[in-house]
Amino acid sequence: MRSVPSAVKAAALRHGLELLQPGSLREASLLARIQQAKADALVVAAYGLLLPESFLQAPQHGAINVHASLLPRWRGAAPIQRALLAGDGRTGISIMRMDAGLDTGPVFMQRALDIGAQEDFGTLHDRLAALGADALIETLAALAAGNARTTPQAREGVTYAPKIEKGETYLDWRRPAVELERAVRAFRPSPGAAARLGDELVKVWRASVVEESGSAGSVLLAREALHVACGAQALAIEELQPAGGRRMAIADFLRGRAITAGARFA
Repeated sequence: MRSVPSAVKAAALRHGLELLQPGSLREASLLARIQQAKADALVVAAYGLLLPESFLQAPQHGAINVHASLLPRWRGAAPIQRALLAGDGRTGISIMRMDAGLDTGPVFMQRALDIGAQEDFGTLHDRLAALGADALIETLAALAAGNARTTPQAREGVTYAPKIEKGETYLDWRRPAVELERAVRAFRPSPGAAARLGDELVKVWRASVVEESGSAGSVLLAREALHVACGAQALAIEELQPAGGRRMAIADFLRGRAITAGARFA
């Protein structure tokens, strides 16, 4: 319950590097400081704002973005979650030169990886971060050697990955179970897929698809497992967390709760 520095800030402080944390990129003094540094390149990773064009032009080699998708698919703020929600089997890292558009600049290189069947946002984020770090170092070395080349993004296959809104985290039981299972993984470990069982708000942390059917949102089995009917098939909830409580296996959650078949999730 306290603020902690990011890994980048901690490393900068550890090595005695100058650290700037401006409240706004529109501060004239900040641009002057960037220009004064005479940087070779400006590197951006997981940054949620568009950089002013003056920043893009300040370094010798411009601004370089480490983006967690195979552009032009999933331009925008939440490429990892959107890939999981869509059921993509493959994603990757794009190292691109930034321009005035939203992730529209030419690409230096891409590195791809397969998305595992049980992959969630946390595990995929960490694998992509490691892949992106290696690709960035390779790109910067190529820039320093003078042999880096870019390729314009394809005009076909453009999709956008807007940031995740709170309302999207609530499971809509009218949707197919396969889509809800993807949502559980896409929102794990944060912010969590939310649902309401009667008057109780819960977060669903692990679930799988089972071949059952019933009225969407209705509980089909509630003795040792909790199966909930969806628009197609059903979702077997394996781990959840009641509001104000801890994460627990479904058997522990059901112990002491008189949940019977016919109860409903909203």
